[in-house]
Formats: sequence, structure tokens, C-alpha cells
Amino acid sequence: MLNENTPTIYTERLVLRKFTWDDTEALFELLSDEEVNQFLPWFPVKYMGEAEQFLETNYLRYYELDSAYRYAVCLKEDNKVIGYVCVSGAPSFDLGYGLKKAFWHKGIAVEATGAVVERIRAAGVPYITATHDVHNPWSGKVMEKLGLTYRYSYQEQWMPKDIAVTFRMYQVNFDWDDARVFGKYWDEAEVRFVEEIE
Repeated sequence: MLNENTPTIYTERLVLRKFTWDDTEALFELLSDEEVNQFLPWFPVKYMGEAEQFLETNYLRYYELDSAYRYAVCLKEDNKVIGYVCVSGAPSFDLGYGLKKAFWHKGIAVEATGAVVERIRAAGVPYITATHDVHNPWSGKVMEKLGLTYRYSYQEQWMPKDIAVTFRMYQVNFDWDDARVFGKYWDEAEVRFVEEIE
């Protein structure tokens, strides 16, 4: 598997690049929006200092590693942050993303995440997973458009919000081993089941 540290990616409308300290204000706008963060584990931030800490902890520190895929999503026209795409390391290779509300339902989430998924597939990552709250079916539609398929559902006490959330777990295997299913969430959950997804 090729080691890469968030190589810049260009798509038709977007630049996907590393975050910098200059992106703090734009990240604050994203993280402080209650609707945008409704289905994420953290509470919306209220102060710029919280955004700075989030930026350092969740992005800048990862750029010190040999390999990381943690992107700022920017429009080509101004290179300003409108969202993010992240893929965690092994064993889950979990895909996560967020986007400012003004850019919802424009195909940008699929364009951004699709470019990152293709990059990590080419780098030799064997599979990716992604999960979404059952009350956020739009996120599941993004996963399906990327080629991920539903595998199972499970309940987790999500922190720091400390609420019980039912998640749907999706996965795509790049090495054609369709029998492989990332089972950690299933194994650890007391409540787990398989739904009929339309």
C-alpha cells in the first residue's frame, strides 16, 4: 500500500488539499452550524478557539504522519474551504465528510468523496467503510453513488453527545473480495441487525 500524505486532488469544480491555519475561520463556520453537525458526534462549536483545537487535532497533526487522507474541500474559483473529506487508517478505513449547507444537493459531496475514494483505491487501500445515522438517509445515498453497499446496522452510544444512535454500515472492497465485511462495529454492538434497504 502506497504511503501518501493528503496529496492535492483536482476535480471539475474543486480543489482538495491539506488544511492550514488560514482555514480556521472557514472551518469555524462549518463546525458551528447546528444543522450541518446534527448527525455528527461532536457538538457545534461556539468559539474560534474550539475550531482551532479541532483543526489541530483532526487535521494538522495527521499531516505529520507518513500517510493520511484528510482533505479540505475548496471551490477552484477561490480556494476557500466549503467542506472536508477524511478517510481514517486501518482497520476501518472509514470515510467521513461534511459540507456547508449552501452547497448541499449540488453533487459536490459525491464529486469530492469520489475523487478521494479513487485516490486511495489507486494507492492500494483494500476497502473502505462508511456509516450514517438512520435518520440521515441523504448520506447513505452519497455512499451508494460511490459504489458502497449496505452491510448491517448497529446501535452505539455516541460521544460526546451521549445519545444512542443506530448506524448503517456500508463498504466497498477494491480487491474484489466481496465476502469481506468489516465486522468490528457488529461484534462490539449489543444491538445489531440487517435491514431491508430499498
